[in-house]
Amino acid sequence: MEPELKSLEDKVLHLISLYHQTCIENNQLKKELEDINAVNKKLNEKIQTAASRLETLLINIPNHDD
Repeated sequence: MEPELKSLEDKVLHLISLYHQTCIENNQLKKELEDINAVNKKLNEKIQTAASRLETLLINIPNHDD
């Protein structure tokens, strides 16, 4: 019975270790996702600014169809 308990203990300790590693990785991925979302937001703002400027330029181009 003792070897079986030792084996079970080893497996539980290994499982706990994997859990902690997964938690650390999960926190790192959350931070990475936050950073990527911040960059994405800034890029979307730049796109909107560029689109507005382009629209203004297109509106102000004289029409030479006459």
